[in-house]
Amino acid sequence: MSKNDLALQADKMLEAALGGLTPHQALLEASLADAANVDERAAAREKNRQRALLLLAEIEKTLD
Repeated sequence: MSKNDLALQADKMLEAALGGLTPHQALLEASLADAANVDERAAAREKNRQRALLLLAEIEKTLD
């Protein structure tokens, strides 16, 4: 295979891996997905914090 053939084959493989998106579009989608995950993790942390506070309050009641 020539270098040109290898380059064309690599381009085709990259295009297939990106699902028809341009590299820029793929980066934008990945960034948006990551931002959504950050929000989900923050919400989960807050929910866990609230549960911990409720549990602590219940424990304190049993100690009195």
